[in-house]
Amino acid sequence: MKRTLVPGIVSDTQAFAPLTPHQTVLSAAEMMSDRRIGAAMVVEHGRLVGIFSERDLLTRVVAQGRNPETTKIADVMTLDPHTLPPDASPREALKIMEKGKFRHLPIVDGDQIIAIISIRDLFAAVNEELAKDLEQRDTLLFGAGYGA
Repeated sequence: MKRTLVPGIVSDTQAFAPLTPHQTVLSAAEMMSDRRIGAAMVVEHGRLVGIFSERDLLTRVVAQGRNPETTKIADVMTLDPHTLPPDASPREALKIMEKGKFRHLPIVDGDQIIAIISIRDLFAAVNEELAKDLEQRDTLLFGAGYGA
């Protein structure tokens, strides 16, 4: 069975925290810090319009000397980010992230926003699959109980 992003990696219990384009960078940074997340989707009228990441904060706010208390997310977010549908594979997500050189990818189903996936989520899933594959290989080659 093909493993998909939803529910294979992103669970129904993983809530995302959307930002609005009118929020200040300071309020976004505080929310991201409180939730220990590196990126957040920017949503307006229920539609994904952008993504704001740690990299946006660094390169478009801090490095340019902008004031986070007055700078709006709309002015520094990444517009129209790449997205994937929930039935996409982890491999597809990794390819897009590698090609685009980013670490977060929104998952949408048509106009419905589902979640955001990070490279960390994908790494954990790949690591888990690799461990299972190695265990199966060892069992096949050396019998049950090998390495226990």
